[in-house]
Amino acid sequence: MGSLEGRTNKAAASKEENDRVNTITLEQAEAGIGQEVVSPWREVTQAMIDQFADATDDHQFIHCDPERAARETNFGGTIAHGFLTLSLLSATAFETVPRLEGSDIGINQGFETLRFVAPVKTGSRIRARFVLAKLKSRPSGWVEIAHDVTIEIEGSPKPALTARWLTLAFVKPAAARG
Repeated sequence: MGSLEGRTNKAAASKEENDRVNTITLEQAEAGIGQEVVSPWREVTQAMIDQFADATDDHQFIHCDPERAARETNFGGTIAHGFLTLSLLSATAFETVPRLEGSDIGINQGFETLRFVAPVKTGSRIRARFVLAKLKSRPSGWVEIAHDVTIEIEGSPKPALTARWLTLAFVKPAAARG
C-alpha cells in the first residue's frame, strides 16, 4: 500500500478502495470546516523514486544515485523529488479525507500556496495532515474544496511541504443517485 509497486491499475481505484473512506453529506462537511484528519504513515522507497524519475524523465543524481548522493550532498543519500512528495497528496487524501455523498468525481484545481520546506530522504516515512479550510457549492453540482495540507516527515521538526490545495468534487443530485 505504501508504494506504487505491484499496483496493476494505477489510474483507477477499485470500488473496494473507494469505500474505505467515510462518506459525508455536504452539510456535515460544512460543519467540519477547520477540523483535521491525518493519514497513515507511508514509506518513500528508492523504487518509488526511481519509478517517478522514469515517469517524469527527471533522473538527477540526488534522486537516483544513492552512492553519489551520499558522497556529494549533505543529504546522506538520495531524496524524493519534491513533485513526488506533492503527488502523494492524492493517495493520502484518498485513504483519509471523507468523500462527499453522491460524489464519484474529484479533480485538482491547483494550489493557492505551496512550499517545499524540507527534503524527504529515501526510506523516510511521511504522512499528510488535511484541514478543511473552505467549501463552496456551485449551482452546476460542483463543490469547490480547499484543504490546508502539511506533509510531515517522521522524526523531523520540519515538514516536507505545506500547501493550500484546491479541488473540485461533482455531487450528483439525490434523485440521480442509485
